[in-house]
Amino acid sequence: MNIYSFKALLTAATLLVASASAHAQVKMGIVDLRKVFDGYYKTREADTKIKGEAAELEKTAKGMLEDYRKFNEEYKGLVEAAGDSAISTDEKQKRRKAAEDKLLEIRNLEQQVQQYQRQSEATLLEKRKRMRDQILREIRETIVAKSKAAGYTFVMDVAADSVNQTPIVLYTNGENDMTEDLLRQLNANAPAGSLPVSDKK
Repeated sequence: MNIYSFKALLTAATLLVASASAHAQVKMGIVDLRKVFDGYYKTREADTKIKGEAAELEKTAKGMLEDYRKFNEEYKGLVEAAGDSAISTDEKQKRRKAAEDKLLEIRNLEQQVQQYQRQSEATLLEKRKRMRDQILREIRETIVAKSKAAGYTFVMDVAADSVNQTPIVLYTNGENDMTEDLLRQLNANAPAGSLPVSDKK
């Protein structure tokens, strides 16, 4: 055995010992992040708030669509009135002008409705994302604090999926599962009535 082979063997042995030592010190925690997120009272509050805002936006949109329907009916009436053979040429021109003006109103309203719908959807998506990010930030801060206190080396989300929509964690014996403790801590200050009875228990 030459000196280079001996050095390579010694390096490999050192790495194996270090790896074994590191494995002995690893302490892993697990958490079902989806369950924690869905069960957190602030998630429910945010969801209720977003649904309320969506309902208000939809109410306004329905009002605009009702105006659009009325304008179309008025336009049809003006077009029919302009085609009346019993009226004078001047009156026909006036009615045609009124119909053209109404058609312009309809087109302007179409643009307003489309713009309102786009803006409403973008606003709701942004608010939902902002609320979700804030809730996940709070959950993660709680996980980090509890993990450090428990001496965990790392914590894995057992609810996570791969890019192929398959589970990343295929088996766990449930040891060091922080899920229920996290939910109890996060929901400790939940307002009365904000949680189902089963969640409180």
